[in-house]
Amino acid sequence: MTKDPLLVDSSRVPLSRRSNVAPFMALDVLASATRRAREGQDIVHLEIGEPGAPPPRGVRDAAIAALDGRKIGYTEALGRPELRARIARHYYDTYGVTVPPERIAVTTGSSAGFALAFLALFDPGARVAIAAPGYPAYRNILEAFGIETVTIETARADRFTMTATMIEAKHRAKKLDGILLMSPANPTGMMMSGDELRGIAETCDRLGVAFISDEVYHGLTYGEAAETALKFSSNVIVANSFSKYFCMTGWRIGWLVLPEHFVRPVERLQQSLSISVPFLSQIGAEVVFDAQDELQAVLAGYARNRNILLNELPGIGFDVLAADGSFYLYADISRFSDNSLDFCARLLDAAGVATTPGLDFDRRRGTSAIRLSFAGPEGDIIEAARRLKAWLR
Repeated sequence: MTKDPLLVDSSRVPLSRRSNVAPFMALDVLASATRRAREGQDIVHLEIGEPGAPPPRGVRDAAIAALDGRKIGYTEALGRPELRARIARHYYDTYGVTVPPERIAVTTGSSAGFALAFLALFDPGARVAIAAPGYPAYRNILEAFGIETVTIETARADRFTMTATMIEAKHRAKKLDGILLMSPANPTGMMMSGDELRGIAETCDRLGVAFISDEVYHGLTYGEAAETALKFSSNVIVANSFSKYFCMTGWRIGWLVLPEHFVRPVERLQQSLSISVPFLSQIGAEVVFDAQDELQAVLAGYARNRNILLNELPGIGFDVLAADGSFYLYADISRFSDNSLDFCARLLDAAGVATTPGLDFDRRRGTSAIRLSFAGPEGDIIEAARRLKAWLR
């Protein structure tokens, strides 16, 4: 029998180099922890950055009402005009910043927002600076697009924050095309002041370096409110999400605020990559801004959980900075281990506590750190501290 020349042995079809990105370890830990829970092990989840609370009641009611005989179809690629206008109003109400709705693009979570921004901004071979420790998906998405990541190592002495001086030094050594930072940050929870953000925005404008500001943890702060980089430059691209403060992770919806000349390129990309963001998610997102009482109650719960861990972890032997925002603590485990992968695996196996190894956030120095999420129920946080203490005694 003659072999069809168009048929290829699937075992020999090569993978693209761009697919060879590092795993997102927090999700690997979640998969392992979930599998153990299904097998009957009692697991306390501190590994994943997901609110334990459901979305506000009004979000669910709006989605249910929209299902009652209404067409659930495509929307404009940049999002429903009503939602874009509501996001614009949020910037004025929260920060005193006027943003035209036309500069807002609704995205499938902030993750798709980053992909759109990177495609609009950078060609393969471009150089983009990111912080370490920092959110691992930045590097993975950039590398998948053939963009070079330049690591700026931040230090505990600087509260793990990137500075304008660091950016300028990297740019002078070899030209940067962009920088990406998050405040409040994942995994450290550290937040930059308005003056620090202003300095970075002005430095990027002066050097001609694109500035992407990840503001997905805005609203989740435990003292001063977070500032938006939009206050300090009209050139900045801001990414935000309904996942964290607004408790809508599974709805997969976020947004970008774009300089005017980027709006049409992002629209063209969105038209082909996703057509539009899910209709029901947009309906829910439009009303979530009016659920402040429920959202502030959730935030108060995070604050209690944060205080529990800050009171308990030092006595157990962890070295940890108090987070300004987000719902994470980044803890030094060097007293116990110099292998965060092994430490987290043993902790899950022996004590049923799921945490994320620091190597997810810092490839060079993350061997001696772990991230703990305190977004779950208060009882889980108390139980996790008890198990940690018993396991490490």
